[in-house]
Amino acid sequence: MPFGIQPIHIVIIIVIGFLLFGANKLPEMGRSLGKTISEFRKGTKEATEGFKEEINKPIQAPVAPAAPVQGSAAPAPTVSSAPAGNFCIQCGAANPVEARFCASCGTKLPGKSS
Repeated sequence: MPFGIQPIHIVIIIVIGFLLFGANKLPEMGRSLGKTISEFRKGTKEATEGFKEEINKPIQAPVAPAAPVQGSAAPAPTVSSAPAGNFCIQCGAANPVEARFCASCGTKLPGKSS
């Protein structure tokens, strides 16, 4: 049994409960304890599912700025053929292209062997 509780321990706990609270209050307390445990399990299950959903969400790449309208005074953005860098699959932090591990969380970056 959990926590090293033997059947005789459970019997002793029930007898002490009868002595302290009486036979009329004990079933009511048992029901409320059962409801409390059930609500706690339900809450932890919902929290776990919420965390799993957040972890499994796809990471969106940064969006490039929009091109200026023709005839505006703003300079045109320069497009580089160099890769933008490695993005960590764990935390989403940008890392240098040559990096093997994320500088923010230490996760191994994809596409790097050895």
